[in-house]
Amino acid sequence: MSTTRQLATYASVGAVATAAHYAVLIGLVEGAGWRAVPATLCGYVVGGVVAYLLNRSHTFASDRPHTEATWRFALVAFAGFCVTFVLMSLFVDRWGAPYLPAQIVTTVLAMFVTFALNRRWTFG
Repeated sequence: MSTTRQLATYASVGAVATAAHYAVLIGLVEGAGWRAVPATLCGYVVGGVVAYLLNRSHTFASDRPHTEATWRFALVAFAGFCVTFVLMSLFVDRWGAPYLPAQIVTTVLAMFVTFALNRRWTFG
């Protein structure tokens, strides 16, 4: 599959994973009264599970054993988690941005980082 098509598929899978992420984020902030940063990090974990399963089978069609791919994916997800933490902390806590627009920008930036790492190292 071409890089362009993989990126498009990755973005589509990311949309599904992001919907799960945002559902947790919004539920925890609006429903449970959590602060935005811890809520988004919980959502990130839920979205990560969805992303692993769908990217392994649809985006990269990887035959790498789960025992190898899962820990690699987890490290890449942790890198994305750190990007999410830093950017959301800056946008929301330091600069006072509304949490949802901040999360949208953060999601797009983290997507490019994690795509490159997953393509070359996790599933490649």
